[in-house]
Amino acid sequence: MNRSPTAIREEELGQGSPIALEIVDTDIDLYHHLAWTMLEALQANNAAGRPTVFIVPVGPVGQYRRFAALCNRLRVSCRDLFFFNMDEYLDDDGAWVPADHPLSFRGFMEREYRLRLREELRPTPDHVIFPHPDHPEAPAALMAELGGVEICFGGIGINGHIAFNEPPEPGVTMSDAEFRQLPTRVLPLSRESRTINSVGGASGDIRTVPKLAITLGMRELLAARRMRFYCNRPWQRSIVRRVLHGPVTAAIPATFMQAHPDAKLTITAEVAQTPAVRLT
Repeated sequence: MNRSPTAIREEELGQGSPIALEIVDTDIDLYHHLAWTMLEALQANNAAGRPTVFIVPVGPVGQYRRFAALCNRLRVSCRDLFFFNMDEYLDDDGAWVPADHPLSFRGFMEREYRLRLREELRPTPDHVIFPHPDHPEAPAALMAELGGVEICFGGIGINGHIAFNEPPEPGVTMSDAEFRQLPTRVLPLSRESRTINSVGGASGDIRTVPKLAITLGMRELLAARRMRFYCNRPWQRSIVRRVLHGPVTAAIPATFMQAHPDAKLTITAEVAQTPAVRLT
């Protein structure tokens, strides 16, 4: 394709991409889609007597309360469900932000997922795993012990990051092969990521968004047997086109999904709209 991916019209989106594409109507449809995808895999594994292992994001955010409600209504146990959370913000000293910090992913998952489940269906806290800055190797070791990750769920950042795997900064020399093997690690967040996260979570106050994070690595994400990513924000119109139709490059980390054997992107109709460039 000779033209820029961002010029691809809505009716052409996904054509010829190695990443499967599904378009749903609204945010609520997307949250339910994600929740049902998790539920169906969990039910199948519970019936087979095996654990369920997911990598999960905070962003999108609306699926967890819906997933918990479905499990409560259908009496589906989450006791053998392992959630490997993609990332967490760190303070300036490199420690987890407190769980009661308004931007803490740990606090969010406790409120929005674990504590919403009926007690008899609820997993123990150690089944909701976050990478820790003191032991970044621990998630990969536990994933291997559990037989690997069945599904990696996620969203896509404005610069194409998945989890907090930021593109190499200008002047950093790193091959695509090296980038895709990056492990779980502590890293500084790009100004692009902090800015867009401040718009969504801090009323535009970038000073409240931490400068550091710990993230699962590209190596862990790409090793999942399935990748199921979801986008529901209008500013993602351009980046999803680059991910679906642009070249595979560390400059846009989510493009590595093109080389995965079972990757799918689900977006809302608003995200599917043709990008427009205009003053507003």
